[in-house]
Amino acid sequence: MYTFIKDYMDNKADYFNEVSAYIFQHPETRFEEFESAKFLAEQCEKQGFTVERKLANIPTAFKATYGSGKPVIAFLGEYDALPELSQTPGTAKKELVEETPHFGHGCGHNLLGTGAFAAACATKAYLEANNLPGTVVFYGCPGEEGGSGKTFMVRDGAFEGVDAALTWHPSPGNSIMSRPTLANYQVAFRFKGISAHAANSPHLGRSALDAVELMNVGVNYLREHIIQDARVHYAVTDTGGLSPAVVQPQAEVLYLIRAPKNNQVEGIYKRICKIAEGAALMTETNVEIEFIKACSNYVPNRSLEQILHKNLKEVGAGEVSAEEEAYAKQIWETFSSDEQEFYLDVMSGFGYIGDGSEFKGKYLNDQISDYVPSEEIFYGSTDVADVSWVLPTAQLTAATSTLGTALHTWQMTAQGLSDFAHRGMIRAASAMALTGIDLLTSSEKLAQVREEHAQFEHQNPYNPPIPKDVSPSTLGGKRIY
Repeated sequence: MYTFIKDYMDNKADYFNEVSAYIFQHPETRFEEFESAKFLAEQCEKQGFTVERKLANIPTAFKATYGSGKPVIAFLGEYDALPELSQTPGTAKKELVEETPHFGHGCGHNLLGTGAFAAACATKAYLEANNLPGTVVFYGCPGEEGGSGKTFMVRDGAFEGVDAALTWHPSPGNSIMSRPTLANYQVAFRFKGISAHAANSPHLGRSALDAVELMNVGVNYLREHIIQDARVHYAVTDTGGLSPAVVQPQAEVLYLIRAPKNNQVEGIYKRICKIAEGAALMTETNVEIEFIKACSNYVPNRSLEQILHKNLKEVGAGEVSAEEEAYAKQIWETFSSDEQEFYLDVMSGFGYIGDGSEFKGKYLNDQISDYVPSEEIFYGSTDVADVSWVLPTAQLTAATSTLGTALHTWQMTAQGLSDFAHRGMIRAASAMALTGIDLLTSSEKLAQVREEHAQFEHQNPYNPPIPKDVSPSTLGGKRIY
């Protein structure tokens, strides 16, 4: 099995690298990934999958299927980019790509989506070559960044009938992503006031911007009275105008509320809504609250993680060239002293446990980390979490960037088309394919994975965190996420 997958990936590596490059060169933000989704769906059809488009009524979501019957193993792919992260690849300085919008793959989703696609293709090829039963599904999942696309898809039943799901994420590490994450809500608060001349007739105005500022102050006082693991972030996305001589008639603030459990997020959200209403009362403005998206906390499946780690170890980390180390050193030198000192923090969130001694004198990761399941919270969020609530799910990370490279940075974008990044993509794809084949060919392994999930599901029935009447939201021309 390992030899088959290795040979397949060796033969198809150039093709998958080209797919990754196409997505990188067509960066599109949440739920507007029209070119990327179209291209990737067409590649699925060329590889022999049957494609269902507009999955869950989302224009850029799709499902590609091969085979029939049980078991059904899914691979989850993403392809959305981020605003304000346009970057020339292969450089070691911040440099915009002028021909494209100011979007870029600062989270490596060109690699993520292609790697999951490659895993699905390799698993399909193995079933074909050995005339084996079972179904392989590749899910094209849009809007992970600020949109929680998979949460909408889970809410609307897109994953029904699937036995297990696998995915990965680019990072500087090679490990199993074994830590639970924070659930979150993203909510916009829009205040409407009355415009007036700020000098001649201020008494006639009602400032929406004052309401935003008062709301933010109120939430700052709330922070002392929420659980320690919660996080509340905000960005003022509309200040109401550019002239200080005008009382601002509208203003908007976007909040991202995080906590370890969905009900904890809900409780904090309700309190923040009361603060917003209080700010509106104080300023005699009106507030409109728009629930944009949410995602649950990630639920690790330890049985599936063990299989995935075994296969990641078998694939191995590979070797690093002197030229790659030299480029990585240039990237390293762009980090601040704090970023260099705390570089392991980036990796620990992705499952690395260690003191970094194996990286002495290095700038790239050439090791596979041990698997140490952890209940310590990773203070990020992912919509993979909602998939993990309804079926067994496991994630790995593969090294695609310099040690210490944070996500959502120009440095991450700059490294997104390197040979090192593409080898990491193939490493992840190989480990996921081997794991998918394990589940397709071993009823005992699959039963153990499903039994663990069934025990969780019995005690924790899933309640979608996004209300039924909420639809996916694009950026709408705003550079917010």
